[in-house]
Amino acid sequence: MRFTIFQDSRKGSRKVNQDRIAYIYSRDSLLMVLADGMGGHAGGEVAAQIAVRLFAERFQQEAQPLLNNPFDFLHESMRRIHTALGSYARQFSLTETPRTTCVAVVVQSGYAHWAHSGDSRLYLFRNDELFARTRDHSKVQFLIDRGLITEEEAAVHPERNRIYSCLGGIVEPVIDLSIRTTLFNGDIILLCSDGFWSVMPPKDILETLKLSPLLQAAPNMMREAQKRGGVEGDNLSSIIMRWDTEAVDDTQTTETASLSPGEFQTQLEETVVLSEKKEKEVGHELTDSEIERAIEEIQQTIRKFRR
Repeated sequence: MRFTIFQDSRKGSRKVNQDRIAYIYSRDSLLMVLADGMGGHAGGEVAAQIAVRLFAERFQQEAQPLLNNPFDFLHESMRRIHTALGSYARQFSLTETPRTTCVAVVVQSGYAHWAHSGDSRLYLFRNDELFARTRDHSKVQFLIDRGLITEEEAAVHPERNRIYSCLGGIVEPVIDLSIRTTLFNGDIILLCSDGFWSVMPPKDILETLKLSPLLQAAPNMMREAQKRGGVEGDNLSSIIMRWDTEAVDDTQTTETASLSPGEFQTQLEETVVLSEKKEKEVGHELTDSEIERAIEEIQQTIRKFRR
């Protein structure tokens, strides 16, 4: 495989960043995943952290070096995340189950396969046009699909942040799967949270991508999105991958042919978070031992549900 990839996550104007992002690849398979912990719910950052880490650990177990069935992997991983979040809430006596939206994509054998729950999005750009995107599990998307409001009206709708599906909580999640999609040279896949897409419409993304190479354009888009968010700006995150079947003049293009079976390369944020109960108990700057216990809380939950 040959591809060029960028990822970044920023807290915007919020006090806490509840977004989590990661990508991981073997010789023959690539996983990208983005989770947006739901603001207003206890432990949104915990939910997003569990989602991303569980995806990454299951990928390492199963991509040897290919996944047998990418769609089964995506669907089962999201189901396990949903169950794990309920278990985490019970284990630490949380008043609410942590919740997160999630979008993930697997690329292997020249095809892309993706899944999502909630309003974190995937865009596929081809030949300077928007070729495909996920459909939000939200009230405004429901209204758009029925012709009751326009995309422009949705952007300022008072209920634009209401979603009807996520991972975690008491309601079973809606998990949408794509069709298996052939990738062509130069195709760009973008995963992003609502803090990014709400201020960067596809036409602006395409215009930015035309101005400079991907690894220059991508951080420019993140800076612009944060600027547009202003003083009320949400967390914003993106992973952008260009599929390069032909050699490109870019020293940072990734080629996986040199990896041995069972070898992985991972870009995963190591973020420490505490359960709501533990946060109230600590009430001071964390010591090294408290940080280790916080990490172990999350790892205990992930270990139970990764197989």
